[in-house]
Formats: sequence, structure tokens, C-alpha cells
Amino acid sequence: MSPTQIIVIVLVVLVIIAAIAVVVRTAGRRRALQSRFGPEYDRVVQEQESRSAAERELRDRERRHAELTLTPLSPESRARYAAAWEELQIRFIDSPGETVGDADELVTRLIEEQGYPTGDFSDQLAHLSVEHARTLTNYRDAHEIHLRNSRGEATTEELRQAVVHYRSLFADLLGEEPVGQRTPEQRSHPDTPHDATSR
Repeated sequence: MSPTQIIVIVLVVLVIIAAIAVVVRTAGRRRALQSRFGPEYDRVVQEQESRSAAERELRDRERRHAELTLTPLSPESRARYAAAWEELQIRFIDSPGETVGDADELVTRLIEEQGYPTGDFSDQLAHLSVEHARTLTNYRDAHEIHLRNSRGEATTEELRQAVVHYRSLFADLLGEEPVGQRTPEQRSHPDTPHDATSR
């Protein structure tokens, strides 16, 4: 075998090794994004023109999220939000439409207090998706019902579902289920459903 043939074989082997390394690295990054973003990964892939464009978008979200200064809630703040959520759920029976608007405002305040931007809704979703992707679909659905309610188009059942969806993100942001979810009547009757919105 001539020296030229040996050099060609070595170069081919090196190219193959490099290609395998790129494939392995790409697959690893893809798995990491899928794990981090969950259902949001699939959603962005459907919205973008290609998987690589979707993955660029998700990596950009991670970069922008890393630039935020997020603030953990103090125990007092956590208790205040939990109490506000309990009051909101109790009010749902008498004024479901107004309660959905209040739930949207309460969740927005909680998001803002933790350091997330709250100006543009799509930017807000993008920032939240990095650490709260599992509950983001619920938040989108709840916000959509809130907008329909503001136009007088949402049914009472949709309003109930919106509050359930808001609670999902609220609990995720709070780091726990909001405390005191049972109404006073439910506390005195243990067989009463978990809360007014869970039926």
C-alpha cells in the first residue's frame, strides 16, 4: 500500500469519526432540549419550518432566560399568593367570569414578582417555557378562555376549566399546590369535592 493510499484511508476514517461525533452531539443536544421543554419542544417543531430552526429557537429561549434575574418568593409572599388563590376559588361560584379575569391578573403578578417580563404575552410564554414548559399549554388555554370571556363568548364550564388551568401554572410557579384550596363549607363537610372548580 502506497503512502498516498494510507493518507487517503486515514483522512476517510477521520471524516467518518468527525461525522459520527457531530451526529452524537446533535442527538444529545436534541434529547436535552426534548427533556427540558417537553411538549413545548413538539409545539415549536410544528410551528417552525424545520427541526433545526425549532431547536435554534429553543436554545435562544434558554439564552434569553439565562439573562433574567429571577427572584425566589419569600415565605411571606408565598403565603400571600396562596391566600389570594384560596379567596379567588371561593369567589368563582358567585362570579365565574370576573374570577377568571382575577386569576389571569394574579398569575401575571406572580410571574412579574419572580422576575419574568410580562409585557408581550408571546415573550412571556417563551421565557416561562424554559422552566415551566410542562404547564405552559394549560396557561395558553386559560389565557385564550380569558380573552374569549372578555368578548362574552366563554361558557361557565370553560371558565371553570380556565381556573383549573391557571391553578396548574400557579402551583408550578409557587412550587407547591396553593394551600387552603377547600372553601369553608367544604372544610365542614369532608365529602364535598376538593374545590369549586375541580368538579
